[in-house]
Amino acid sequence: MAFQSKIPIPQNDAWFFSLLQWFDQHYSHFCLFLDNQVDYPFGGFPNKIQAGQKSFSLEEVSAVFGKNELVGVISYDYKNQIEASSSLNPEIIPCPNTVFFIPEITLEWDEHFIVFQSDCELNVEGLFDGNLYSNPKVSIVALTDKEKYLQDVQAIKNHIEEGDIYEMNYCMAFVFENKSWNPLVGFLELMKVSPMPFSALFKSQNTFLISASPERFLKKDKNRLIAQPIKGTVKRGRDPEEDEALRMQLLNSEKERAENLMIVDLMRNDLSKVSLTGSVQVNELFGVYPFPRVHQLISTVSSELKENMDFREIIHATFPMGSMTGAPKIKCMELIDRYENFKRAWFSGALGYINANGDFDFNVVIRSIIFDRSLGKGYFAVGSAITFDADAALEYEECYLKASAIMEVLKK
Repeated sequence: MAFQSKIPIPQNDAWFFSLLQWFDQHYSHFCLFLDNQVDYPFGGFPNKIQAGQKSFSLEEVSAVFGKNELVGVISYDYKNQIEASSSLNPEIIPCPNTVFFIPEITLEWDEHFIVFQSDCELNVEGLFDGNLYSNPKVSIVALTDKEKYLQDVQAIKNHIEEGDIYEMNYCMAFVFENKSWNPLVGFLELMKVSPMPFSALFKSQNTFLISASPERFLKKDKNRLIAQPIKGTVKRGRDPEEDEALRMQLLNSEKERAENLMIVDLMRNDLSKVSLTGSVQVNELFGVYPFPRVHQLISTVSSELKENMDFREIIHATFPMGSMTGAPKIKCMELIDRYENFKRAWFSGALGYINANGDFDFNVVIRSIIFDRSLGKGYFAVGSAITFDADAALEYEECYLKASAIMEVLKK
């Protein structure tokens, strides 16, 4: 990028919101990445904003992979272009299957300065003229009631008993409508209550993805691939003693460890398709990591990539991530479409960036809101892993625990 400028951070509370407004007004596509200073193995997202005008699909990425920077999102339903699967459930809001853009401008900041890099000289008039305001309360409608949820979990457990699957990620969606709801404000409010290492605000035309994700899908660092599936959740304690007791309960839970191990094995198999023989390894098994409202059981799997593998080949070998399907993956995807009552679209897909050297980092789109500004309509979804010994009522409670931060922001 040929032009660079550096300006002091303004001394007002609304400067960051004003910055987002400016990008929203001037670019059809942009993405803000945040790590929220959360300590995470192999790091979180870098703190930056990138924006551009022209978008294209994942199938077109190969032509520029390793030559240009890219930012984009992959819908869960992209699976239908990888496997012989389908997504027949109703669509809540329309989302492109994949959408990527080449950044024309990149903005980074520290405690004192904002640094712009762009393809051309910038007119930043009005950059900090915005006024921060609060979103209205909205009414949330659950698409799956408790009775239906409990029935579905029992049906899924029957499939496990019959040997169809070992574990399945079953999700339910929540919908809201309000044309006055501002996704930029919604993102900043979500960051206050749920700061996460793979947080992002992504815009494609009038569709926004507001993500407070704790989970990495896949990172490429030179010839190394790193996956960090999450399986296993428990709430935080009210005091240090209860918090430690709950942390140990999660670490020692046979059910949660079994869930995690099955997905680790699935991820090892996926990575082996594009990795050097014998290079796949488990760097950490059953790591317990604290977040504002929950402890999560996270494992790290890595491998050495074969030569001449492009982005599309890597994604086709590993997507969708096993933590959001279950095992075996293809049968679980079939049953997900049977028992869930909504098209996942961007939820449980992946959002991230690709560097010009071919390195990349993508999150798992969970703890996220998808919002269409032209329709004034949004949705979010939550789920959990259903295993043979799953207690349906407890799984239902876990879903609402995972949804609590988003619900707090929408209902406040």
